[in-house]
Amino acid sequence: MSTLPGFFVTGTDTEVGKTLVSGALILKLRELDKQVVGFKPVVAGTYPGQNGQPLNEDLETLRIASNLQQGQLSLCPYVLDTPAAPHLAAKRKGIRLELETMLKAYKDLQREKGCVVVEGAGGFLVPLNDQMNLGDFAQQIQLPVILVVGMKLGCINHALLTIEAIRARKLVIAAWIANTLDQEMGLLSENIETLQSRISAPFLGLIPNLPTNIQKLSNQPYSLEALKFAAQHIQLPAE
Repeated sequence: MSTLPGFFVTGTDTEVGKTLVSGALILKLRELDKQVVGFKPVVAGTYPGQNGQPLNEDLETLRIASNLQQGQLSLCPYVLDTPAAPHLAAKRKGIRLELETMLKAYKDLQREKGCVVVEGAGGFLVPLNDQMNLGDFAQQIQLPVILVVGMKLGCINHALLTIEAIRARKLVIAAWIANTLDQEMGLLSENIETLQSRISAPFLGLIPNLPTNIQKLSNQPYSLEALKFAAQHIQLPAE
């Protein structure tokens, strides 16, 4: 991984743990002395910061993981206030999301930092505008993909459908990670075994539910302690 350009982190749905995994991956790569930073092409949903500046919880998590001060680097070209699918949030704001703008922001950051962990928005095929979707952005940047599977009933179908969409764009699936959503999910280990037998990519680990004292609060980023906890359950492949 000495020349690793980064990863594109996608998930089987929205709210399956992409941000938690992305932050944990950044910490793991920093442990390997990689100069790494997080990036999102678009975020939707903000909360007021201490100075009234609108902040986004996903971007704040990536900033914390990347060890950056607020405003030190631009980690996202489109910050939309409405918590909705990106194309709908953009329409509410009266703008159109442009793939070229996202690509330029990513390439500028990649030139400066080298290794970039790109977190998708929502699922792999979420629309960006009336013509493009997030998969088109992923296809342009050509990073190896890490799939986050939210472990709940139906996750096998969701994972396999997402993998088909990724492979249809000739992208490499570098690995997948399971994230516990339903603590009471029946046959959890059997579901993971089935996924391992169907996904021809390394399984990097299962992230359990976060302990109560470090669980994420509503409209707040993950804490550094939560990211460290998740990172302990991810095993990167040997170089």
